Amino acid sequence: MRFWLRNEEMALEEMVQRLNAVSKHTDEIMHQDILPLCAADIQEQLKRRFAYLSGGRGQDGSPVITFPDYPAFSEIPDKEFQNVMTYLTSIPSLQDAGIGFILVIDRRQDKWTSVKASVLRIAASFPANLQLVLVLRPTGFFQRTLSDIAFKFNRDDFKMKVPVIMLSSVPELHGYIDKSQLTEDLGGTLDYCHSRWLCHRTAIEGFALMVKQTAQMLQAFGTELAETELPNDVQSTSSVLSTHTEKKHKAKDDLQLALKEGQRILESLREPLAESATHSVNQDQLDSQATVQRLLAQLDETEAAFDEFWAKHHQKLQQCLRLRHFEQGFREVKATLDAVSQKIATFTDVGNSLAHVEHLLRSLASFEEKSSVAVGRARALALEGQQLIENKHYAVDSIHPKCEELRHLCHQLATEVDRRRGLLSKSRELHSLLETSMRWCDEGIYLLASQPVDKCQSQDGAEAALQEIEKFLETGAENKIQELSDIYKEYETILNQDLLEHVQKVFQKQESMQEMFHRRQASLKKLAAKQTRPVQPVAPRPEALTKSPCPSPGSWRGSESPGSEGSALRRGPYRRAKSEMSENRQGRGSSTGDEEEGLAILRRHVMNELLDTERAYVEELLSVLEGYAAEMENPLMTHLISTGLHNKKDVLFGNMEEIYHFHNRIFLRELESCTDCPELVGRCFLERMEDFQIYEKYCQNKPRSESLWRQCSDCPFFQECQRKLDHKLSLDSYLLKPVQRITKYQLLLKEMLKYSRNCQGAEDLQEALSSILGILKAVNDSMHLIAITGYDGNLSDLGKLLMQGSFSVWTDHKKGHTKVKELARFKPMQRHLFLHEKAVLFCKKREENGEGYEKAPSYSYKQSLNMTAVGITENVKGDAKKFEIWYNAREEVYIIQAPTPEIKAAWVNEIRKVLTSQLQACREASQHRTLEQSHSLPLPAPSSTSPSRGSTRNVKKLEERKTDPLSLEGYVSSSLPKPPEKGKGWSKGSHSLEAPEDEGGWSSAEEPVNSSDAEEDGGVGPKELVPGKYTVVLDDEKRGPDTLAVRSGDVVEVVEEGAEGLWYVRDLTSNKEGWVPASSLSALLGKSSSAQCLSSSESSPGSAVLSNSSSCSEGCPAPFSDLQG
Repeated sequence: MRFWLRNEEMALEEMVQRLNAVSKHTDEIMHQDILPLCAADIQEQLKRRFAYLSGGRGQDGSPVITFPDYPAFSEIPDKEFQNVMTYLTSIPSLQDAGIGFILVIDRRQDKWTSVKASVLRIAASFPANLQLVLVLRPTGFFQRTLSDIAFKFNRDDFKMKVPVIMLSSVPELHGYIDKSQLTEDLGGTLDYCHSRWLCHRTAIEGFALMVKQTAQMLQAFGTELAETELPNDVQSTSSVLSTHTEKKHKAKDDLQLALKEGQRILESLREPLAESATHSVNQDQLDSQATVQRLLAQLDETEAAFDEFWAKHHQKLQQCLRLRHFEQGFREVKATLDAVSQKIATFTDVGNSLAHVEHLLRSLASFEEKSSVAVGRARALALEGQQLIENKHYAVDSIHPKCEELRHLCHQLATEVDRRRGLLSKSRELHSLLETSMRWCDEGIYLLASQPVDKCQSQDGAEAALQEIEKFLETGAENKIQELSDIYKEYETILNQDLLEHVQKVFQKQESMQEMFHRRQASLKKLAAKQTRPVQPVAPRPEALTKSPCPSPGSWRGSESPGSEGSALRRGPYRRAKSEMSENRQGRGSSTGDEEEGLAILRRHVMNELLDTERAYVEELLSVLEGYAAEMENPLMTHLISTGLHNKKDVLFGNMEEIYHFHNRIFLRELESCTDCPELVGRCFLERMEDFQIYEKYCQNKPRSESLWRQCSDCPFFQECQRKLDHKLSLDSYLLKPVQRITKYQLLLKEMLKYSRNCQGAEDLQEALSSILGILKAVNDSMHLIAITGYDGNLSDLGKLLMQGSFSVWTDHKKGHTKVKELARFKPMQRHLFLHEKAVLFCKKREENGEGYEKAPSYSYKQSLNMTAVGITENVKGDAKKFEIWYNAREEVYIIQAPTPEIKAAWVNEIRKVLTSQLQACREASQHRTLEQSHSLPLPAPSSTSPSRGSTRNVKKLEERKTDPLSLEGYVSSSLPKPPEKGKGWSKGSHSLEAPEDEGGWSSAEEPVNSSDAEEDGGVGPKELVPGKYTVVLDDEKRGPDTLAVRSGDVVEVVEEGAEGLWYVRDLTSNKEGWVPASSLSALLGKSSSAQCLSSSESSPGSAVLSNSSSCSEGCPAPFSDLQG
């Protein structure tokens, strides 16, 4: 910087010297250094032409000044006369003026007295050297005679330093001065025009002044430029450069104007010669041309001096601007690199599984790709700085350290990325080793579980099994962990506390598995030896499995296919073990220890699959949120996003982020805590059941999300994100993952429940399964519910949605006017029914055109029935799939035909529960009012009548099973009651099976003679036990040693009523006995064609008699609405 300032000062000083020289030379050219007098100053005096410089020369080159005849010569003021004389004598060159001037005084028309006065005045006032004075005396006879006499007698008065010659005529004058040097009025041929001469002199002197002022202006401008302080930012520097450049252009314009003016004057001086080649140019004209040329030369020198200075100054400003750009870029790049360095410092995780490490490596690669832009810019900036240094920039001392710092930061970042990649590669290698060991252990456990115990009792079978085990153990050299110390030493750099515990658990599992093999080998070796009696081989004891840890983070599957090859390989031996163990149990009575060991293995396998798929699921959600959702807010990706996607992230992804945080922070960790006790995993689901409600919100948004996806699926943004994530499937496949995941849980819980019958957590598993199925049903119901159109009220006011489905509906009106009866429909209408706690809605299903969710049906609202005025007839003669819903005491009757008897039974049970609950609420309210009237004391409010609630967990479980027909299929009792002892009779009094022959029904106004207390207390039991024969209406598979498998249509006889809605029955066809759900049975009521009916209308006291009378709901009929579509 100091070097540049020194050069700047030297350039300015040089320019100032050169421009000062121009000004000085201009003054010398115009002789203004001696007498600064210009023609413009005495222009009026010069116009009088009492004296002029014609340009003529004497024989020795003396300039000739002519004093023409001017009558008023004596009247010219001395000051004016002196100025004119001074100016005229300053025009010739110093060399010519040094010879002396020749004065020609023309007084031919004057008097002698005037001649004498003029000569004396001129001689006294002439400011320069005189060589000769020639006087043309008066031409008149008298004046000429007088002048001769007077001159002779007064010669002393004319004594001067130069001779004064009195001439009588012009020819005599020609003897002293050549005719070519005299003007025409003196008989000469010299071309002279006084006005033209005066114009040229004024122009030349004005041009000289312009040259001098231009030099002074450029000198001041150069000083201003040199003294300008350089700004410290890009914008100010650019402004200064622009301002100085603009001023420079203006100065150059002024310079060009001066040059043009000088060229014009020079052409004007040369014009006479250009018009006539014979025209003679006098010396004064030649001197004028030389003067202008010299001035033009000075102007060229001025321009050259300024251009040289401007070049240096402009270079200085451009270098300053480049420096400011470099400094600004350095600040930005350094801030970016610092942020990148802070980001890479957060990459401390080494992964908890192979899939996690792979994800971290992909994240690191993605981070490196994104940071490569900043690194590339830093390197380019360092190269730019190096070029500035090579171009001899004035701020080398400032640029060089910054370039070095940029190179250091880039190198440091690259080194840290390589170090992180090395650590993750080590972690991947270790996790691969651990997962290989775990797979080997799992395969070994499956091998032990799949060996048929009965075949091992023979010598050949034992030897074959022993060879199979030995062959498997030989594969351990390349699959198992050899020495822990070697692992600790080799992977010391990545072994944190969690990873260390994982290694120890895997090694402990490996040791436990090998111990199991050694025990099995010992048993088989004994069997392989010849024995005198058969020996029952012993399978690995449950204690070994209990001690053997289940892998904590297991092998995560790839984000592309949750059910990929690794899972298929594990399920292969798992299914073979399950089938062969089942065959073993059927072929022989295996020991309790063997069976428990096999079940423990299968439970662990299901738990491993649950954990593996859960981790893969969390990983997939994270990849979508980071790779797609977060990128929608990345400014670098904005140009790829179509306009239809702007501000639509919430629509496209729904509440996926909420789902991810729930699973990643809470649910996955709780599942991992159940690794050693898989049978207790049901508690995890039960404790988080409310959190699973978030899936309902996601599924409700799914139609909007899929519609948006179809509109924008070809957007380059999605393609770029998919490329960066290296996904083989597009985004829509991953948006479906939450829907797939919530349905996967019930399958895994069913599998876990199969192998946990007699375990501590079986009851929680059953309840968790029912709850998950309930959530699936609620999600499915909500998807249908949001498709209802045309309903004016608020659907939430109708209470909880209990059931929904499509039915065939007939209408029948047995009361009312004839016109109403004519509206009865004999052709069924297809209606979709929505059963709420407070009403049942009839809707018409309308299929929509489109794809995916857009093809989902919509439902046009047609009719609603208030449940307080509804009654049901459970069976309709001639069809086991029909039932009746009647309204206002059968004023309106709707015959409903379900697709299957099972669906009908489920709906009837659910409607019965609602009506029974309302009946109970009415009774409690009536009792409450009676007590208030009798005691006038406030009583507590009645309990909740919602059928979805219960006083105990068992009641809630049973209600959920009745609500969801799917739960009937998976019904398993955790602890069945013991069969009744022989000889013991009924625990409750017998009731007659007779029923009235007519089509009477139940209502809340009619106390049913066969209604149970359980129903009245809240609808827990399906119906009160009535001894006798029942028909099976729902299939029920055998679920345990004490259960009975029944099929729809079977006739059974009830033996005893058990707990939790189970009845002990005898199949009258096969004579087998066992427990079945009471909800699967329907009583045979003699020859009656109808069964029980319920209504929920409250009656007046004393009406608890079975009759054909209508309920009190007649008093408040609802308006009839046609159900036609």
